[in-house]
Amino acid sequence: MRPRHYLSIIVLLFLTAGSFSIVSAADLPDIHILATGGTIAGTAENASELGHYQAGNLSVATLISSVPEMSTYARVTGEQICNLNSDEITPMIWLRLANRVNELLKSPDVDGVVITHGTDTLEETAYFLNLAVKSDKPVVITGAMRPATAISADGPLNLLNAVILAGSHDAAGKGVLILLNGEINGARDTTKTNTEMVETFRSPDFGLFGYMDNEVPKFYRESLKLHTSGTDFDVSSLKSLPKVDIVLLYPGADQTAIDAFVANSTEGLVVASMGNGGYQAEVRSALLDVVNKGIPVVISSRTGTGVCTPEDPEFIPADTLTPQKARVLLMLALTRTNNQDEIAEMFREY
Repeated sequence: MRPRHYLSIIVLLFLTAGSFSIVSAADLPDIHILATGGTIAGTAENASELGHYQAGNLSVATLISSVPEMSTYARVTGEQICNLNSDEITPMIWLRLANRVNELLKSPDVDGVVITHGTDTLEETAYFLNLAVKSDKPVVITGAMRPATAISADGPLNLLNAVILAGSHDAAGKGVLILLNGEINGARDTTKTNTEMVETFRSPDFGLFGYMDNEVPKFYRESLKLHTSGTDFDVSSLKSLPKVDIVLLYPGADQTAIDAFVANSTEGLVVASMGNGGYQAEVRSALLDVVNKGIPVVISSRTGTGVCTPEDPEFIPADTLTPQKARVLLMLALTRTNNQDEIAEMFREY
C-alpha cells in the first residue's frame, strides 16, 4: 500500500472517531474571571501547610498565569472584585458581583463567567447569583480547599475545569453552577459538608448535576426550580439588601435571640428549627409576635436535608432550603414584597 494511502486511512480513522480536531483561537469561547479571594488565592509558609495560611494573597492575574492550559480552551480575561477570606463576603459584595456579571453577560464578547471564591460562604454567593443573574449564559463559581502553595493544591485544576465548563454550550440555561473536585453542582441545593476534604460540596437530597470527564462536562440532571433569567428579581438599582437574620434553635432555647434581632431592626427571620419545623412553645409565641409586627418568619431545619413543613400557617415553609439559603431568598423576596402569601409562593417556586 502506498504511503499516502496509509496517511488517508489514519486521518479518516481520527475524523470518524471524533478524536481529532483543530480549534483556532477565533473559535474559542471568551471567558471572564471575577476573583474575590479565598483559599484558591491563598498562600502558606511551606508546601505541607494546609490549614494555616493567608487567604486572598494572590491576584487574578497570578491565578490566570498559573494555569496556562486555560488558553487551550478559552480566551481568558479577569478582574479583581475583592480579595478576601470568604468569611468577610457581605451582601454588598453580592450586589457588586451580580451587577458586574449581568453587565458582562450582556456583551456578545463574553460567553461565560467564572467566579473564584472562598469555600466557607461560596454556597450563599452562588445561590444569590442563581436568583439575581439575568442571563442563560454559563456562570460557574469555583474555589479550593487547599492554598495555592500546597503540594497537592486543588485550585489550579478547579480553575481550569471551571473555565472549560463556562465555555460549554451544555452549561447554558442550567443556573449558576458550582465546580470543585471535578464535580458539577447546582447552586440551589449544594452545601459545604466537610471542613477540610476536597469533596466537600454536596447536594445531599438530590445529588450532582454531573462530572468533568477528561476536560469534558457531562450532565445527568438539572434543577426544576426557577433561576437566573426565570426569576423576578432585579438588583440593578439596589444600594443594599434587607436585613434578615437566622435564629438557631436547640434544647432550652428561648426568645432572647428573637427579641435581640427585632430590637436591631431585622426585616425578616429564618428559623433553623429542630427536625421538621420543631420549636418550643415560648419560641412559637415570640415568633407569632414577630409576624404580627409585619416581619415574615421562614421555618427551615437545622438537619440540612429534607422538606420542612411547619404546622403553623403563619410561618413560611423553607421547602428544602437550608437556613443560610432560605435567608438569601428571603432577602431578595423582601425587595419585592412584604406579603406573606407572595413570599411563601416564592419559596415554592425558587
